[in-house]
Amino acid sequence: MIEIALAGNPNTGKTSLFNILTNSYEYVGNWSGVTVEKKVGMLNNKKGHLIDLPGIYSLNPLSRDEGVATRFLIEENFSMVLNIVDASQLERNLYLTIQLLEYGKPVVIGLNMVDVAKGRGIMVNEKKLSERLQSPVLPIVARTGSGCKELAGLLTNEEQENKPLYISYGQPLERAMETLVAKMPDAENLPPKRWLALQFFEGNEVVHALLKTMMPEAELQRIFAETEAQVQSEEGAKSLSYHIRAVRAEYIKGVLDVSLQKGEEVTYTLTDRIDNIVTNKFLGIPIFILFMYLIFKLTFDWLGSPISDMLDAFLTGPLTDGLTSMLQAAGASAFIKAVILDGIVAGVGGVLVFVPQIMILFFLISFIEDSGYMARIAMVMDKTLESIGLNGKAFIPMIIGFGCNVPGIMAARTIEQPKERLLTIILTPLMSCSARLSVYSLFVGAFFTQNQALVVLSLYLLGIVIALTLAKIFSSTILKEESSMFVIELPPYRIPQWRTLMRNTWEKGKGFIKKAGTFIFGGSVIIWFLSYAGPGGLGVDMNKSFLALIGGAIAPLFEPIGFGSWQAGAALITGFLAKEVVVSTMNIIYVAPDLHTLQGVMAHHFTSLSAYSFMAFLLLYVPCLATVAVIKKETGSAKWTWFSIIYALLIAYIVSLIIYQGGKLLGF
Repeated sequence: MIEIALAGNPNTGKTSLFNILTNSYEYVGNWSGVTVEKKVGMLNNKKGHLIDLPGIYSLNPLSRDEGVATRFLIEENFSMVLNIVDASQLERNLYLTIQLLEYGKPVVIGLNMVDVAKGRGIMVNEKKLSERLQSPVLPIVARTGSGCKELAGLLTNEEQENKPLYISYGQPLERAMETLVAKMPDAENLPPKRWLALQFFEGNEVVHALLKTMMPEAELQRIFAETEAQVQSEEGAKSLSYHIRAVRAEYIKGVLDVSLQKGEEVTYTLTDRIDNIVTNKFLGIPIFILFMYLIFKLTFDWLGSPISDMLDAFLTGPLTDGLTSMLQAAGASAFIKAVILDGIVAGVGGVLVFVPQIMILFFLISFIEDSGYMARIAMVMDKTLESIGLNGKAFIPMIIGFGCNVPGIMAARTIEQPKERLLTIILTPLMSCSARLSVYSLFVGAFFTQNQALVVLSLYLLGIVIALTLAKIFSSTILKEESSMFVIELPPYRIPQWRTLMRNTWEKGKGFIKKAGTFIFGGSVIIWFLSYAGPGGLGVDMNKSFLALIGGAIAPLFEPIGFGSWQAGAALITGFLAKEVVVSTMNIIYVAPDLHTLQGVMAHHFTSLSAYSFMAFLLLYVPCLATVAVIKKETGSAKWTWFSIIYALLIAYIVSLIIYQGGKLLGF
């Protein structure tokens, strides 16, 4: 079975092509040592695997995560490369193509977005392009699937020679490459030696690290320095890497001269017209807030709540009744009935009720990502973030944090500046994740029925505002560093594929369901037992249970911020394990048979003001256990991990105190 690497620049339609050529992900994980997602899929014809490499512009990595592609070429065993290129941005895309062709493995080129190129007055002669690059080139439109069937057939049927593309880089560099190649050992598992030498002189750190295992570092540095001096002297180049880029650029220009025809260029596209509005310096942020408001209206008022109500009716009606009948028929004891019905069904079911709303949120976030608007959000926020010591790249992990803080923190690895990366890591937990959404849903349904979307939007914005304020304070005090440049490509707007949206939604949402079936399941049983047992034995009054004692110990601390009951204290403690467990805890504590009953009972324990204060505290206080673990892993520092816990707890208390006491002064 053949192994095919899928490579290309970001925003070239790589994910769409992967989804078309494979029915599903056979494996989804992380590349070794990095946080970039690794996706492997079986080709539809079952003749090979497709390995999705991260989107990169060059094999010369700028960050550790971007080195995945080079490490793959060096370490993995694969048959060929499928290189997807954007026909409308061919000059830039071909730089990576040249590097892949120089490697020497068979390369098939998928010429994507030919429809976009045609709309811009660009016509590509794929036959001439194929002749010049000495590799098959097929025009496709990955978004619609046009040409992809023919491309799939070519991947498994076409026999190609394993012949590297040869470009002359001038006598000084060619001599140096011959010298370096001669010093490399003869080993079967080594990549092509000329390619290794060329990548070394280009400044590829991954290749440099490999060569250091073959010869002394001092010798490598001497060869590099001598070669650079000769190239500067004889070729007039600023540096070796500059010279290599210039030679490749000249080669690409020659390829495009014979294979590209430009008609009447469309200077003002639909994408440009939309960007004039959504990236406007005055309208950009208000439009983003409006989008978020519409997302929450769909998630709560228009679509999510009715579906959640139907699911709640099923869980508390037919499912609970069926389980009750089965337990009675089986002669189960009162203890077993209580464990299953009051512990597991109430705890896990109370969280599963909110799955429709969370899935809708993930679907809408995926739509924003795939449409091309997500990149615009980062660009719009760049100016704001720059003023507080960050850049637009930091906003991407924060946006990801809306789904789950764990991958959001992991995504911060793409930030080059160490202190900017650290700042992003410790602030991302302030972003309101999907786990908190289940708690918001419970409270807004009970206390803010007429303004559910507006209240949830205000909490999301509160998290962003607090994060930006703290970023300014931290970057001016404990984390001072020069700011880095922010460069992002704005892809053309596209209508996302339904299949891709559904797959992305499931990939993001299944973790929530899995957690409900494992972590929350176990947590619900423990919480129920703590509410069932006490110093007086089993089956005690809940107010005399271990759970009441634990919650009551910290309850006085929460009196000034509006919720000084043992029930609220106990729920917040369990929320450290996972924020969804707060809902499970309240279902068990208030012994509510369904969602509406629970919301009615809560009205006796909270006011609208204290409910909002509770949600604000939950938003900002200690990150969940999984988030704390990933902060420790990513920072490698116990000090910064404890800092992220303590500062979040203090900020949560201060903000909730201002909300509650300020609200009382204003008469709420």
